[in-house]
Amino acid sequence: MWYLVALGCVFFPGLFVLTRRLVHRALPALTDREIVCISVRVVSSVQAVMATFSGYVITSSCNHVMKDSHWISKDYVLFGTPYMVYDIYAMYLCHWYKHKGKNDSSFSIVIGFLKKNPLIILHHLVLLLVCFPITVYYRKGLGDFFLGCLFLAELSTPFVSFAKILSQLKKQDTLLYKINGIIALVTFFICRILVFPFMYWAYGKQYGIPVHRVPFHIPPHCTIANAMLMAPQVYWLSLIIKKAVKTVKTE
Repeated sequence: MWYLVALGCVFFPGLFVLTRRLVHRALPALTDREIVCISVRVVSSVQAVMATFSGYVITSSCNHVMKDSHWISKDYVLFGTPYMVYDIYAMYLCHWYKHKGKNDSSFSIVIGFLKKNPLIILHHLVLLLVCFPITVYYRKGLGDFFLGCLFLAELSTPFVSFAKILSQLKKQDTLLYKINGIIALVTFFICRILVFPFMYWAYGKQYGIPVHRVPFHIPPHCTIANAMLMAPQVYWLSLIIKKAVKTVKTE
């Protein structure tokens, strides 16, 4: 199974390098920082599309939310896990390019990066160090349906990334930017917020339990884990809403 991890270790950095070269050729007027940041967003979108597709395949093939399984569940976790490490480095690279000309020391740049992105870094580390071993080793093939639901949460990422790219290209005033912003907000709310009560509803429907009673019929650590995963999503949704409101007010 470790060949999938190795493949992920090659695929995501390799895609970043390729994208960076293509963006540089297509848009030579951009700075190195802009090229890097756009490339990071493209890779993020590709990963999100693959995760969303995997999630759709898994959820649509599982008739029983606990007992049914699909081979792509474990395989994509193995393949996609290196992305978490790559993405932390890629975010740092964007931060480094932003500050490299300001006479900041390497240490201060690292500290600044950690202070600016504590939540997303913690999120990635939890997925890497906690969710990965649980998913691969400890769940014993149960709950592929719910894993697929979590993969579907990535549906909003391409739209969020596209908004960042348009902003990088100074296209915030275009109709495309506004339409994409609406889609990003809607998909984020549905796929990253409503997905959690949906999973409880699906479990309740499977076992004939009212949705409000489901938390009392599943292990407490499941509800705690869901709360930990949902909390940063609520925070990020609030940031998206604030940005949308700010955009509307400035028009």
